[in-house]
Amino acid sequence: MEHKMKLYEEPFRAIKSGKKTVEIRLYDPKRRKLKHGDTIEFTKLPSEDEKLSVKVIKLCTYPTFREMFADIPAEKFGIVDNHIEKRVESIHTLYSTAREQEWGSLAIEIELLFP
Repeated sequence: MEHKMKLYEEPFRAIKSGKKTVEIRLYDPKRRKLKHGDTIEFTKLPSEDEKLSVKVIKLCTYPTFREMFADIPAEKFGIVDNHIEKRVESIHTLYSTAREQEWGSLAIEIELLFP
């Protein structure tokens, strides 16, 4: 099954370059439909003029983003800073703490199919 998601330019480029192999999302109803082996077509924001496709290799759920960041090496997220609190603060600018508590978090391990 193919899914469609949007990404801001920085994470989009990190996936395209192969530096980022894990995408972070809330484990909301849309993401609960993801399965191992599915594909995701990412569209780059804000211009939506570029796309790339990835294959879902592994899905890992966590009650919180903090637990996810403690479990998965920073390099897989395409970042070198391993300061967990900074990463939690950053992700909370996209996803509120209330939504995180409601849905939990999802780490999507991916493999680039074609840029």
